[in-house]
Amino acid sequence: MARTPKKSSGVTVGREPVSTLRIIGGDWRSRRVPIADRPGLRPTPDRVRETVFNWLAPRLPGAVCADLFAGTGALGIEALSRGAASTVFIESDGEATKAIEAALATLDAGERARVARADATRADDLLAADSLDIVFIDPPFSAQLHGAALAGITRALRPGAYIYLEYPLAEDTAIAERLAVDYEVLKTSRAGSVGFCLATPRPTDPEATT
Repeated sequence: MARTPKKSSGVTVGREPVSTLRIIGGDWRSRRVPIADRPGLRPTPDRVRETVFNWLAPRLPGAVCADLFAGTGALGIEALSRGAASTVFIESDGEATKAIEAALATLDAGERARVARADATRADDLLAADSLDIVFIDPPFSAQLHGAALAGITRALRPGAYIYLEYPLAEDTAIAERLAVDYEVLKTSRAGSVGFCLATPRPTDPEATT
């Protein structure tokens, strides 16, 4: 979840500023956990998270989730707070993964959460086939990894799974064209220069595989 750096609220421990993540709904509502102090790293804004989790509310209880390019872990933690059965957080940055692990320990998430330091564009290599109900994809915008992430998660998706995608609004047309190949877009919205959507895989044509 790397973005353009901005000031964030936080607390100070000794002389080092520590940014925090506020959970906005569910069992852990209003609790704050520390996040990694990394350049450009920040949670998905509260207003966007609220919209996304309103979309997902009917599907969240008992869902198996994956948070790709987890960054601060905001989306996966929010999913756990709102009733998801489990979340795997996939993030390549070592400091970010340590901070997510610390946040999960603070929340006593236990076996409901797993953190993997790995390439999120190869999630299928880490996850069982047909195992995921909800996937969050929010890569660093400058890296342009949305297409690679979609290609790398197809095997792990259950039929009817939901994919949340966050992207630069300037790339809205390109993202829509990429999704149209294999996905049906269910919801779309925007916040400032950021676009985001909810999609589901198109049903496979049985005759195409025979």
